Amino acid sequence: MQDFEKTVSFLKTWGPFQRRILFLLCLTAIPSGYNLLCVIFLLATPPHHCHIPAHSNLTPEWTQAIIPVQVLGQPERSSCNRYELELVQNLSAHGIRPSPETLHNMSTPSSTPASFLWSLNQEGCKDGWTYSTEHYISTIVTEFNLVCSDQWKQPLTSLVYILGGLCGCFVSGQISDRIGRKPVLFGGIALLSIFSIAVAFAPSWPVCVALFFMLGLGQITTYVTAFVMGSELLIGWARVLFSNLCLPLFYVGSTLLLPGTAYLVTNWRHLSLVLAIPGIACIPLWWAIPESPRWLVSNGRLREAERVLRSAAVQNRVEAPDIIFPSANVEKAPSQESDSHSFFDLLRTKKIRNITILLWLIWFCVNASYFGLSFNMSSLSGNPFLNYCLLTIVELPAYFAGWLTTRCLPRRLSLIGFNLLGALALLLIQITLHSKPMVALFLVLVGRFGVLATIGVLYTITSEMSPTVIRNTMLSSCATFSRVGFSVSPYLLQLAVLSEFLPWIIVGGLSLLSVVLCLFLPETFRQPMPDTIQQLTYTARFRWPWLSTPPPKDDEKLSKNQTTTSEIICTSYL
Repeated sequence: MQDFEKTVSFLKTWGPFQRRILFLLCLTAIPSGYNLLCVIFLLATPPHHCHIPAHSNLTPEWTQAIIPVQVLGQPERSSCNRYELELVQNLSAHGIRPSPETLHNMSTPSSTPASFLWSLNQEGCKDGWTYSTEHYISTIVTEFNLVCSDQWKQPLTSLVYILGGLCGCFVSGQISDRIGRKPVLFGGIALLSIFSIAVAFAPSWPVCVALFFMLGLGQITTYVTAFVMGSELLIGWARVLFSNLCLPLFYVGSTLLLPGTAYLVTNWRHLSLVLAIPGIACIPLWWAIPESPRWLVSNGRLREAERVLRSAAVQNRVEAPDIIFPSANVEKAPSQESDSHSFFDLLRTKKIRNITILLWLIWFCVNASYFGLSFNMSSLSGNPFLNYCLLTIVELPAYFAGWLTTRCLPRRLSLIGFNLLGALALLLIQITLHSKPMVALFLVLVGRFGVLATIGVLYTITSEMSPTVIRNTMLSSCATFSRVGFSVSPYLLQLAVLSEFLPWIIVGGLSLLSVVLCLFLPETFRQPMPDTIQQLTYTARFRWPWLSTPPPKDDEKLSKNQTTTSEIICTSYL
C-alpha cells in the first residue's frame, strides 16, 4: 500500500458518502457522552439523618430534637448520630419537653433548664437513615446506605468506573488494530447498553462495583474508536471538520442531555435504564457504517476494501477506476496480513518510541490541567452554578476555534498557541484570585478555552502521526495517560492546604511543560497519514513552530517534488 489517500482521491473530499459517514459516526458518540457523568447522578448523596422508627412513641418535639445539631459554620442536623433512643423515650414518657430555644435557635446551647439536651449521650444510626427526596427519589447511595461508616464505598465506586476506562483505553486499541474498527466500536456501544441495563437490576453494592467497571470499559472505547474510524474514512478538510468540530460537539451535547434526564428521572434504577436507550438506538447503524477501508488494506483484505470504495463511488456518483489497488500492493498484502502488531510496537523503534513518549507526556499534562481546572472551580467566588454554566458554554467556541486553526494553520503552531494561551491565563489567576474576582473568573474561562482547544488539536495530530496498523493502539494508549491525569487531578485540591495558589501554579505549570514538549513534535499539516510503521519518517527533535517547511496548498494531491509516494517528508530548518 504505497499511498492510500492518492488511491482514493477519485472519491473527492466531500460528497454524499462523506456526509453520511460523518453524521452516522457522530451519532455513535452520543452513548459515550451520555454515560460520561452517570456516576454523578447514580451515586448522588442527598441530605440525610438517622431514621426514627414510627413505633418509638416520641412526641413531635422529641422527634425533632433527637437529632443533634452540628455547628460548623452554619448549624445543621447531624447525618450520622442521634441521641440515645431509649433515654429519649424515657424523657418523652415522663413528659419532659425539650426547650423551644434548643429547637429553634440551635446554633448555641440553650440557657434554659432544658439545656441538658446538649449533655445527652449519642449513638449511631442503628435503625438506618432518612434521606431527602427533594432532588432524588433514590440513588445507589440511598439504596445501599453508602453513608457514614460506609461513605468510603461511594468514591471507591467512582474510582472503579475510572479504572474501567483506563483498562478500556489500553485493551480496546490493540483489539481494534487486530480485528477491525467496526467490531470494537459497536462492541463498546453494546457494553454500555447491556451493563447500563444490568446496573438497574443490581441486587447489592459489590455487584454495582463490578458493573460500573464494565461501563467504564465501554465509555471511552466508543469515542476513541469512532474518532479513528472517521480519521481513516475521511480525507482532507472533511477529516478536520469531523475530528475537531462535529464529533466533539455531538459528544459535549450528549453530556448536556444527562442533567436534564436526571432531573426528570429521579429513581436511579429507572435512570440507569434510560442510559441504555442511546446505545440500543445505535445498534442498527451496524448495517449503515462500513469498516475502515484503510484498515482493511493495511491488513491485506483488499477485496473488502475495494467493495467499500466502489459502494462509496456509487453514492458520490463518480466512476471508480477499473483497478483501484495496483498489483504491487496485492503482492505485499500477504506479508502485511501475517504481521501482528501490539502495544509494544509503540516502543519498538527509536523514531516511534520518541514520538510515543512525547505524546504520552503531553496528553497527561494537558488532561491533568483540564480536570484540575474543573475541580478547582470551587475556590472561585460567585455563584457556583453560574460558573459551571460558563465553563460548559466556553467548550463550544473552543472546539470551533480548534477546527478553524487546524484547517488553516500548521498543527504544531495551533497546538503550541492554544496551550500557551491556557498556561499563561492559569498562571496569572493567582494575582487576581481575591483582589479582582471577575478578572480571575475571566482568566479561568480563557484557560479552559485554551486547554480544550489544545485537546481538540491533540486528537488530530496524534491520529495523523500514527501509522494505520497501530493508530487505534496509539490513540488508546494516549487516552490511557489522559485518564491517569484525570485520576491525579482531584488531589491537586489537597495542595491548597499548603498554599491556596499552589493548585493553580501546578495546573499552569503542567500546561507550560506541554508547550515545551510540543516544540519537539513533527509537523503533519497537509501530509498523508502513514499506513505502516516503515512509512513513518517523522523524527522527534526540537523545531521552532514558525520555521517549518510550508506544506503544499492542495490537500487532495501530493507534492510533485516527493521522490516516492510512500515517503512522508516533514522537515524544519533554522
